[in-house]
Amino acid sequence: MSHPGLAEAVAELTGAEAAEPRRLGGGDASAAYEVRLDDGRSVFAKAAPLNMPHALRAEAASLRWLAEAGAARVPEVFGEDEQWLITEHVAEGSPTAEAAAEFGRALARTHAAGATAHGCPPPGGPRDAWIGLAPMRNEPVADWPTFYGTLRVEPYVRRLVDAGTLHRSEAEPITELCERLGELPGADEAPARLHGDLWSGNVHWGRGPEDTTHVWLIDPAAHGGHRETDLAMLRLFGCPRLDQVLAAYEAETPLAPGWHERVGIHQLFPLLVHGVLFGRGFARQAHSVAREALRSF
Repeated sequence: MSHPGLAEAVAELTGAEAAEPRRLGGGDASAAYEVRLDDGRSVFAKAAPLNMPHALRAEAASLRWLAEAGAARVPEVFGEDEQWLITEHVAEGSPTAEAAAEFGRALARTHAAGATAHGCPPPGGPRDAWIGLAPMRNEPVADWPTFYGTLRVEPYVRRLVDAGTLHRSEAEPITELCERLGELPGADEAPARLHGDLWSGNVHWGRGPEDTTHVWLIDPAAHGGHRETDLAMLRLFGCPRLDQVLAAYEAETPLAPGWHERVGIHQLFPLLVHGVLFGRGFARQAHSVAREALRSF
C-alpha cells in the first residue's frame, strides 16, 4: 500500500507514471519510497514530515545548492511541493578506499565553493529550517564566532535549560566558550558551503556506473558555516573509512593547525540538538566538551 497522493505527485513532478512503490526506511520524520517509473528510471520519494513546515523546500534548496558546487555527488532533484520531494534514487554500495578518497576531495571542493555569509540559507531555502526533527534558524551573520554562538549553540542551550534537561550551572562553560570562539585558529575563515547535518547516515555509499562505488550526500541542512563543523559531525557517530576521507580532504584543502583539538567545539551544535531531541545524556556530553575545550585556551 503506497502513501496517499504518491502516484499523483510522482507523475506531476517527473512527467512519468509510477509503478508500485517500495517502502524504504525513511528518516526520523517522514515516509520514503523507491518508485520505478514507466520510462525505466528509479526515483526516491519522501513525504512531508508532520509538523515541520517548509522542510521539503529547505531540503530541495539544500540539494540544489550543494550540486551547484560541481564537486560532491548529490541526488538530482526532480521536483518538490508541499507534500513530496522527488529525487534520483541511488542504489546502495559498499565503502571502498577509492570512494572514500574521492569523497574527501569532493567535500573539500564543495566547501570551497563558499557561501555569501556564515549562517546564510541556500538560495531559495527558508530561513526557518530543520536539522532532523529540531528547528534550525538560518540568518546571515558577519562572522563565524557570532553565528555559531548565537544561532547554533545558544538557542539549544536555552531550550535545554528551560526544559530542565541542562542545569544552569552546566550551561555556564558553554556560554563562556562561545565568548572565546574568536580566539580559535581558523575562526576568521570565509564561510564554507556546508552540508549541515553530515553524520554517517547522510553519507550514502552508492553504486555508480559500471558498478563502481561513490559517495552521495543526502538529507542536507545546508547553510554557510565553518568547514570544520561538517568534518566534526562525520566523527560524531563514526563514518566508514573516515581516516581516508580526512586525509584526502586535507591533501585537497589543508585545515588550520590543530583542527583535531577543535573537533569537540564543532560537535557542540549536534550534541545540543541531540540533547533537545533525545535527552540529558547528550546535554551532559556537551557540557563536558565545553569544559574540556576551555582548558585549552
